Amino acid sequence: MDLFDYNVSQSKSTPLAERMRPANLDELLGQQHIIAQGQLLRKLIETDTIPSMILQGPPASGKTSLALLISKMTKAEFVKLNAAALTVSELRTVLVQARENLKYYRKKTIVFIDEIHALKANVQMTLLADVENGTVVLIGATTESVTHEIIPPLSSRCQIYNLRLLSKSDIIRLLTSALQDQERGFGQKNLSLEQEAAEYLAAICNGDARNALNSLEIAAYSTEPGNEISLDIVQQACHQQYKGITTTEYYDLISAFIKSMRAGHSDGALYWLARMLQTGVDPLFIARRIVVQAAEDVGLANPHALQLAIAAKAAAEFLGMPEARIPLAEAVIYICESPKSNSAYKAINHALKLAKDTSYYAVPNHLKNSTGLYVNPLNNPGSKLEYLPPQLQNSRFYDPQKSGFEQKIHNKYYPE
Repeated sequence: MDLFDYNVSQSKSTPLAERMRPANLDELLGQQHIIAQGQLLRKLIETDTIPSMILQGPPASGKTSLALLISKMTKAEFVKLNAAALTVSELRTVLVQARENLKYYRKKTIVFIDEIHALKANVQMTLLADVENGTVVLIGATTESVTHEIIPPLSSRCQIYNLRLLSKSDIIRLLTSALQDQERGFGQKNLSLEQEAAEYLAAICNGDARNALNSLEIAAYSTEPGNEISLDIVQQACHQQYKGITTTEYYDLISAFIKSMRAGHSDGALYWLARMLQTGVDPLFIARRIVVQAAEDVGLANPHALQLAIAAKAAAEFLGMPEARIPLAEAVIYICESPKSNSAYKAINHALKLAKDTSYYAVPNHLKNSTGLYVNPLNNPGSKLEYLPPQLQNSRFYDPQKSGFEQKIHNKYYPE
């Protein structure tokens, strides 16, 4: 029995987000970088020759939907498992059945493991041999870091595909489709969505298709057939209510907050912080913006700013409102009054651009693992080694600024 029985999901009692799962690869929004026409993964899916893979991405970015589509297009046996409740004995039962399918029926088995990061290391180890010899094709889905949560022997046997948050235009397209779809959506109610309401919902769902559809579903059931779903109805339907501000006002508040911190204007930043908290903006969203500012705009001019920003985020999460306002305000003032430097921000952007636009140069022999050519500069002061590929010897990414703590680094690079 196919555990991805798509017909069941078409019941009107099923949540809209489930009913609106993409029916084909062209309906999978936001992931054109891996499944557009001509992309390798799409060719592998369409020819039923997919390798073992791990789909990594934010919640509701389409990992399970992509697995569902593969299950519909493959001739292989498709088994869905959830890592949170999976035991070694249950997994071994699946693997034994997969071996029998391959031996007696020449039929391969695809094992989809949702939330694969929740598997303990010993359970992940159970998969190794069968993934390596091709007895099973593994598809893992995770919202966490593959590097940190998946054991290297398993991740090295899988292709890694990174899924992205849906863009604002993707969300609006999805909402429009849900309202117009006669079978899966609300097409029979003949509803429309006010443009400002659509933009608002697309803005606050943070690229999460499931949250956007859940809010739309509540709003649609609250609107009479033939009518327009208003901004007010959408705001009431959303988990986070922004108390009447428009999408433009929401973004303007965030922009004013960020620009005030960057300029070091404590009073301005505190005012916009208060406006956002009073309006109902999620304190953790604000905390994340503070962390970004500490890293991007304060940077190495005062490295302690990032530590304080992260501590403020943890405190806000631990305390909740209204007490969360205090550590948030403390971090905002500290960032405003700190010296500023965006040298690290510019340095990594420069390095990323060069890495993207140039060939993958080989690692110099003296930097390779276990060649025996490396000379530890801590034990051998004055030793001279090159740490860039020969083709990039004249490249410069980091340019320290004369600000705060970074003044010392600047003096090292540019002695007077």
